[in-house]
Amino acid sequence: MTAPIDPATDQDDALRIEAGRHLFAQECRFVAGAATLQMLPPASLVEVAFAGRSNVGKSSLINALTNRNTLARTSNTPGRTQQINFFDLGGRLYLVDLPGHGYARASKAKIDIWTDLVNSYLRGRASLRRVLLLVDSRHGLKSSDRDVMDMLDTAAVSYQIVLTKVDKGNKSDIESLITKIKAELTKRPASHPEVVVTSAVKGYGIDMLRAELATMAEVG
Repeated sequence: MTAPIDPATDQDDALRIEAGRHLFAQECRFVAGAATLQMLPPASLVEVAFAGRSNVGKSSLINALTNRNTLARTSNTPGRTQQINFFDLGGRLYLVDLPGHGYARASKAKIDIWTDLVNSYLRGRASLRRVLLLVDSRHGLKSSDRDVMDMLDTAAVSYQIVLTKVDKGNKSDIESLITKIKAELTKRPASHPEVVVTSAVKGYGIDMLRAELATMAEVG
């Protein structure tokens, strides 16, 4: 027998989803591309950063959330995002697109510069409310993901796992992956316990992620 649905919970979810829809219906504009810490814009808004391995779908997810096709540039070539890109959402929230970690078509020296820049930003940005660590649902957590998680745990920066491209996998594999990730997260002090499941192509999970980010914007 299934548990009865709590009407209050349904209503709360509906209100949160509507708040997320309203927030992401606002104008979203590119504000700055920072290749150095000195180029970062003033920390005047709450920030949510999108991190993940190269080609995991950061730009596609940002475009899906904002319902725009070309806000964040997408590419099939890993490593195309070479700076920290800031987007102002309605004057209430910065969406921050970070260079991908892991493989990139660039020299080791340049990759080291990006890595130092991103790590310094993640450790030292007071207005950063949460890091969304995107993970390809077909591949799961990789060593480079865990390196980022270790750094965020040490720096006490809140982060949450977001699975991408779930339309490309089957339900049982994704459910098994979620179970494994949640078990690992119990040992990580800075992690958010819930795993978000998304598909930028099919729109899965977009409404709930918008609702979550709207909550952060309200607190800010």
